[in-house]
Amino acid sequence: MKELYLGLHNITSTQRLIDFSRLAFSIPHIKYLIITKVGGTAAQSGIPEVSKIAFRQNKAVIVLPDLKDAIDLLQPDTTLLISQNAEKTLDFTEIYNYDKIFVVFPGIDNNGFSKIDQSLGNYVKMLDNASDLGPVSLASFFLCKYLNLVKS
Repeated sequence: MKELYLGLHNITSTQRLIDFSRLAFSIPHIKYLIITKVGGTAAQSGIPEVSKIAFRQNKAVIVLPDLKDAIDLLQPDTTLLISQNAEKTLDFTEIYNYDKIFVVFPGIDNNGFSKIDQSLGNYVKMLDNASDLGPVSLASFFLCKYLNLVKS
């Protein structure tokens, strides 16, 4: 059975954090939402709200200071850092070769992944010829394609 971990990195917006968590928790394949590098209002009011949502839906949320901490904790077979600013496009057929997949989306506009973050995983974009769509839209595209791949 494949394990899919969804991550949100470098988030400061409460509403974006809540929207992303609602999407993540609505997918049965996802047991854990991993949130790293939380700041601003997302840290103050977003994390408590997401914790309540997770509890109500019998899901788990893990909040860590940095992306490297999450990778060290999860020990995934592959880490995908999804950003429309990446040069390489994600090949979904490659994902199928892994059992433990950690997929991370940037929480802020204009990338959200530093050069150091990019070195921790496979830095890829979801769609060719599309501007930055934000983490909720990118995660929706990813999950749709992933669920179709796993189902077939």
